[in-house]
Amino acid sequence: MKKLGVLWSLVVLAAGSALAQETPRFTGSIGGGFTTPTEAAGDRLDRGWNVGAGVGFNFNSNVALTTDFTYHSFGINAPTLTALGFPGGDVRIWSATLNPVVHTNPRGPVDVYFTGGGGLYQWNQEFTRPGTATYTGFDPYLGIFYPVAVPVNVVVSSYTVNKPGFNGGMGLSFGSKRGKVFAEARFQRIIFGNNRYVDMIPATFGFRW
Repeated sequence: MKKLGVLWSLVVLAAGSALAQETPRFTGSIGGGFTTPTEAAGDRLDRGWNVGAGVGFNFNSNVALTTDFTYHSFGINAPTLTALGFPGGDVRIWSATLNPVVHTNPRGPVDVYFTGGGGLYQWNQEFTRPGTATYTGFDPYLGIFYPVAVPVNVVVSSYTVNKPGFNGGMGLSFGSKRGKVFAEARFQRIIFGNNRYVDMIPATFGFRW
């Protein structure tokens, strides 16, 4: 009986070691998609797009901690530009957030996962007007240099600020332990203070390993 107990213990340890080896120590992701501004931001911004990447550590097959870096780009909508008296404008948002991830079926072909966290967001807005810039062209046949007028957008107002924020959402991933494609949506809020904030919901599609 004692020998059987020892043998069983060795089997359990070997199985646990094998399961641990199936889960890689590190994880990463890359993706992109579209971002929908909501609430007050939705009244002023057009729907935009996003790209991002993440790196992280797997504590086990179900729980990971990732650092995500994301870039969002929006146009300022026509009614807002008309009201402010600018011909053009856009908003760009960079973010770096720390996010726990909980997988419900990490070893299966379909995994539902939940994630959320917080970090730093950088808001950059610019208002522009049409203009021209002059460059020097060269005609190799005649051997002369000549001025060339090129249409450009001239920045007439620019504003950048760093603010804290948080996010939370869920996703679906499909594939094997070597890598999965995923689709996810997260609610994100940037906190400006004085009861001012920016809300957005990015939908992202990509690959995770």
